Amino acid sequence: MANFSLGKMPWQAQIGLFVVISLAGAGAFFNFYELPQQKAIAAKSVELSAIRGRISKGQATARQLPEFRAQVTELEARLESLKPILPDERDAGDLLRRVQTLAVQSNLVIRGFRPQAINVKELHAEWPISLQLEGNYHNLGLFLDRVSKFPRIINIGSLTLAQREAPTASVTMTITCTATTFVLVEQKAAPVDTKKAKKAPKKAPAKS
Repeated sequence: MANFSLGKMPWQAQIGLFVVISLAGAGAFFNFYELPQQKAIAAKSVELSAIRGRISKGQATARQLPEFRAQVTELEARLESLKPILPDERDAGDLLRRVQTLAVQSNLVIRGFRPQAINVKELHAEWPISLQLEGNYHNLGLFLDRVSKFPRIINIGSLTLAQREAPTASVTMTITCTATTFVLVEQKAAPVDTKKAKKAPKKAPAKS
């Protein structure tokens, strides 16, 4: 077997071999160590940017927290101020009967009084009733004025006037309208199912 000796090679070959080995080593170092490290650093940079973005967003929200609390306090105060003019479900029926009384006090003849479907919203419910009345413009004006001065909220909508076929001095037209009152809906806690709530079994005392 022929012996390979680096010293016997010409110096140009030795330099070339050294360059080849150095390039191979540098390539192996770059592919197996440097490149994975660069990818890991790039991934960490993206993750760090995302974290910084979340931190900035959280800091902005924290700066707005006093403003949000002030808005909640203002809305709660407005709700409390509306409670006196919004009936609850217990006196809503009585309130609708008072609308009927206001019509009678205004010298309007009631030909129809029919409650309609209740429209439930998030915080309140709308209780409309359909009214069919007879009277004149003066009596209608008195009725609308009394409704506007009523301490509770009552809206009169869908107002339709039609001339009566046989008018008299006190009754010259028929009137149809919808009187709507707004009822405050109290948020009720969900009932607890006592049947599913089982007592934990007592542990027997340890025997000595």
